[in-house]
Amino acid sequence: MFFRNDDKKDPAGKRPPVRTVPLLPLRDIIVFPHMVVPLFVGREKSIAALEEAMSHDKDILLAAQKKAKTNEPVADDIFPVGTLGTILQLLRLPDGTVKVLVEGKKRAHIRKYAASDRFFLVEAEEVEELVERSVEIEALVRSVHSTFEAYVKLNKRIPPEMLMSVATIDDPARLADTIVAHLSLKLNDKQAILEEHSPAKRLEKLYELMQGEIEILQVEKKIRTRVKKQMEKTQKEYYLNEQMQAIQKELGERDEFKSELQELEEKIKNKKMSKEAITKAKKELRKLKMMSPMSAEATVVRNYVDWILGLPWYEYTKDKLDINEAEKILNDDHYGLKKPKERILEYLAVQAMVEKMKGPILCFVGPPGVGKTSLGKSIAKAMNRKFVRISLGGVRDEAEIRGHRRTYIGALPGKIIQSLKKAGSGNPVFLLDEVDKMSTDFRGDPSSALLEVLDPEQNHTFGDHYLDLDYDLSKVMFICTANTLHGIPAPLQDRLEIIRIAGYTDLEKLSIANRYLVPKQKETNGLDEVPVEFSRKGLMELIHRYTKESGVRGLEREIATLCRKVAKDVLRSGNREEKQRVTAKRVHKLLGPPRYRYGMTEERDEIGLVTGLAWTEVGGELLQTEVTVMPGKGKLILTGKLGDVMQESAQAAMSYVRSRAERFGLDKKFLEHVDVHVHVAEGAVPKDGPSAGVTMATSMVSALAKVPVRKDIAMTGEITLRGRVLLIGGLKEKALAAHRGGTKTILIPKDNAKDVREIPMKIRRELKIIPVEHVDEVLRQALVLADPDAFFKEPPACMENCNSSWPSPLYRMVVVLFAALPIITPSSDHTIRPSCMPPDSPRTALPLSSTESS
Repeated sequence: MFFRNDDKKDPAGKRPPVRTVPLLPLRDIIVFPHMVVPLFVGREKSIAALEEAMSHDKDILLAAQKKAKTNEPVADDIFPVGTLGTILQLLRLPDGTVKVLVEGKKRAHIRKYAASDRFFLVEAEEVEELVERSVEIEALVRSVHSTFEAYVKLNKRIPPEMLMSVATIDDPARLADTIVAHLSLKLNDKQAILEEHSPAKRLEKLYELMQGEIEILQVEKKIRTRVKKQMEKTQKEYYLNEQMQAIQKELGERDEFKSELQELEEKIKNKKMSKEAITKAKKELRKLKMMSPMSAEATVVRNYVDWILGLPWYEYTKDKLDINEAEKILNDDHYGLKKPKERILEYLAVQAMVEKMKGPILCFVGPPGVGKTSLGKSIAKAMNRKFVRISLGGVRDEAEIRGHRRTYIGALPGKIIQSLKKAGSGNPVFLLDEVDKMSTDFRGDPSSALLEVLDPEQNHTFGDHYLDLDYDLSKVMFICTANTLHGIPAPLQDRLEIIRIAGYTDLEKLSIANRYLVPKQKETNGLDEVPVEFSRKGLMELIHRYTKESGVRGLEREIATLCRKVAKDVLRSGNREEKQRVTAKRVHKLLGPPRYRYGMTEERDEIGLVTGLAWTEVGGELLQTEVTVMPGKGKLILTGKLGDVMQESAQAAMSYVRSRAERFGLDKKFLEHVDVHVHVAEGAVPKDGPSAGVTMATSMVSALAKVPVRKDIAMTGEITLRGRVLLIGGLKEKALAAHRGGTKTILIPKDNAKDVREIPMKIRRELKIIPVEHVDEVLRQALVLADPDAFFKEPPACMENCNSSWPSPLYRMVVVLFAALPIITPSSDHTIRPSCMPPDSPRTALPLSSTESS
């Protein structure tokens, strides 16, 4: 608590010139003497100052802050001159703030700040007003009156009643303080007038400031007048135009139609098109001029001319021929895919060397999700071309490609021309998606219509049925995508440069997940600022046991699912700083039991069970082939939903085993008393193809000879009747499947040795790849034999001679002649046999193969 001594009076009866009063800092406002103003106060110190003033004589010093944004001002932030005022009324509001009505009394100069923590307490020296009277001051007062009157006329925010109250004031000091309170001046200008003690100088400053404000207001008035006139003119023109349109509508729209024809004529004149297109457009325009604007034919012709004018005939984007930059863009957008990237860079290199070059027509063939479509976008970005995509999946109408003739109602150009118009460029990257999924019906064959589009020798004169003009597509870079080639007709395949995208290895999927998929899904699911880490084992668990694909689309979905579940866990815990680690164990917890069995080889060597290698559209697979032998009558039973080709491979394998039964230590009549059952695992999945021939032959020999097959070996290859192992496809995918399944050795056809380099180096180091030429080599590697030479024992010399030199060509000729002459039937005493055959051997034992008998 402090005590005031300012209520004491001197002997003359006057207050002392220095008083200790609370200070109220003001923002963006200056209170002058004789001025009554309401204030809203919210700061604690200011409210405390008001409370202190109300508890005494209601006097308070009102001084402005130098900067309004300062929330906690100190002495240096407040102007040294303020106004000593009196609180007339104080009202507390519900929100804690205070509304106060104050009246300015006298100017006061702050001498010093007293010590007080609750509010500002200052020693203020009152400034006595000087009384000056002279002719000059009288002239100043009159000038200020007239100038203020002119200011009020220009400034509509000051009420006219203010002029009447100001006109009655003769005191120079009070006149200046009253007028300045109503002027729109800067804070510093008002403070300068407050700090001026001399009324004459105060009036001079005020007069000067009012003159400047009047000039500004006059300019503003001129601008307002000009804008108003312009708006009136615009509104007038709009009104007249509306009237003209209404009149034209009443009289008929001929004038509007005429202006539209003039516009079309001007466009034809300025548009750069082929000579044929210009001639056709002019001809159609002449026809249009002679038609009624309301006729249906006029609409058709007008639309046709619009289509011709809307096409980019000679409008091309400039190719970006910087190979290094293009390579960087392709590598940033896609991981791996070496062959497609090399082909694009080769095209850019040739484009930089040759001025004119026909656009290549590429076809990316590969399983879903490997990035075929997105690669097209990256190619367009790398080449600085527009990108256009049309999906051909399910298209069965030839008109989708070539368009409809104009004789049909609602006819339009085909997708090719429509997309070029949309692109606005004559050389975009044009992606024909799912080209293998087109179908055919009575409306035509769209794949046949594509023959002209995708032929570099023909597409410079592509003819659309609607346009009926030649359009140059030779500068367009066409890219087709397909999952398999068997859905693309052979003539169309012949026009495409096939680039196979085999799919990603597990390590490539891991890199793609770390580089692209995980950051993308973290951002999508709001985990940017949360420390989420996917462990290597966790991602590999996702790849192996929760996805089964060659691409990464399913992997991205699973990562997105994990991110959503992690986001839910983070919100539940409420701790965004805690590190979230997604391990293999947490993957099981969040996603549940694994969906797929990760392909593994057998635990021990088994009889009649062989691991084969298969190719599917989603990558390679391990295929278990089982053979069991049971009593029967020589039937070959095939199960496992095998296709025709695979069934024939099984029959060929059985024929090979029977032809070499004695070499394998089997009775030559073994099949008369047993049935052989061949089953390929996963019976619900259709299977076909010839590459399981060696697998079935090996499992048959193992089952019949009771010899186990090595558990760590897998094989693939087509078999012939003579036991040769022929070329197969999909070697890379099959090798990856063998590596995933823990196989140590794979047997491949010798003709596929050249394809081994396509297998990633890491896989080649961990797999033993053995090329084989004959099934005997396969059996030596696959069967668990104590003495391989004893197993593959040679037949007796007699049989060896028979196999090598019998039957002779002459003998065969005799047999054929006898077969052709049924009248000459040899008796049982004259059965033709080689000298080494036993007498009781039947005549059907002649070893004629199917090829020889033909």
